[in-house]
Amino acid sequence: MKKKIVVLTGAGISAESGISTFRDANGLWENHDIMEVASIEGYHRNPSLVQDFYNKRRRQLLEVEPNLAHHFLNLLENDFDVTIITQNVDDLHERANSSKIIHLHGELRKARSEYNETVVVDWSNDINIGDFAEDGYQLRPHIVWFGEMVPMMETAIDEVLQADILIVIGTSLQVYPAASLIDYTKNNAPVIYVDPTELSNNPSIIQIQKKATEAINDLRNILSDYSVE
Repeated sequence: MKKKIVVLTGAGISAESGISTFRDANGLWENHDIMEVASIEGYHRNPSLVQDFYNKRRRQLLEVEPNLAHHFLNLLENDFDVTIITQNVDDLHERANSSKIIHLHGELRKARSEYNETVVVDWSNDINIGDFAEDGYQLRPHIVWFGEMVPMMETAIDEVLQADILIVIGTSLQVYPAASLIDYTKNNAPVIYVDPTELSNNPSIIQIQKKATEAINDLRNILSDYSVE
């Protein structure tokens, strides 16, 4: 029986494919205040601005490809039972053919009703004002914004509780509730943290202070010690 690996990924892994993040030093995301384009209040104030912002993000997906780290996580499925929990809204894990992916913060290539968050459709084009869901309400990006609940959080917690190994890649663990997932690991489950910045001085966490694509050999060597049961 394969050991279970849960991988929590953040913006860092997608940044290596060319997707911009909002954790820039100036606090802006594509020259917008975060709360203008990534909060439910911002959407209510200016839905056209927010729709346009995510239309541009959706178009950007056509210009990027999964990188070596995305493909490495897919290859791990040969030896482990792998579930990816991602904070990213892109589809790069899907395009790298990982089979079990939980999107905590939504998906750019889906749209949903403004009124009912369960009315969700696949959507690869721009969302325009006047594009309606099947319930008759305006379509909006299927994104979890600041000020909204994270509907997949309980599912993610259940996965981490079962993990034999937790790998955290490309996230500073500053955004909650996603950052709290690390607290749900079993007492004997190793936690491997991959990011150029140091997480803490916690000796129980294996830290690889490299970008995701640069850490592949380190990860491979560490995981080789955890043989298939």
